[in-house]
Amino acid sequence: MRLPRIRITAPKLILCLMAGGLSAGTLARASTDLEKARDVQDRTALETATRQLSADAQKAPNDAEAQYQAALASSYLAEVGLEVRDKSQAQRAAEEGIRSAERAIALKPSNAEYHRILGTLCGQVIPANVLLALSYGKRARDAIDKALSLDPHSSKAYLARGVGNYYLPPAFGGGLDLAIRDFERAIELDKKSAEAYLWLGLALRKQNQNAQARQAFAKSLELNPNRIWAKQQLDKTPAQ
Repeated sequence: MRLPRIRITAPKLILCLMAGGLSAGTLARASTDLEKARDVQDRTALETATRQLSADAQKAPNDAEAQYQAALASSYLAEVGLEVRDKSQAQRAAEEGIRSAERAIALKPSNAEYHRILGTLCGQVIPANVLLALSYGKRARDAIDKALSLDPHSSKAYLARGVGNYYLPPAFGGGLDLAIRDFERAIELDKKSAEAYLWLGLALRKQNQNAQARQAFAKSLELNPNRIWAKQQLDKTPAQ
């Protein structure tokens, strides 16, 4: 089965961003297109969108949502950088996004999603540069804990905490057992979370539970058939 390669081009993203300024509708459409670009690993689109959203955020320093969108774009770019093993790009994107997320939080500290994206970005630095695991691991955990204290039913926050636990060894307070519990909780809160199933599959495979991992990857692809990385993980996971 070959996954169709659907490209979300940079011009389309930029047109979406420029049509109507930073209105709520425009930002919502931009978020959707960013996710689609992430799904097909279109780094060109994500790089261009990240630059545009960062520029827009600088022009609107008191707009928390503009800062968040810049952070979100950076996070997707860092995610794809990790998927294609470009650790340098992943670290740069994550660190740039952290600054945007911190500005969003300074403007609206009670917004759980802003803390969630900060925690996600801090967590993305760790696999990009393991030497920073100790400092960024704590920052990631603190941000996710704050997100969950503000919104205990955030599936995305549990997913982010699980990813952090996946990369952090038990000696640093993480580990696969904790990660799996977080991914399962994320799924309980959002049964349509393709990303939670994807990461559950990664954690199960790392525990040599290949059959269960394949089931999780297959469910992820059922929910989001365009996710190239999920397809790659399913293909590389043995049946037994």
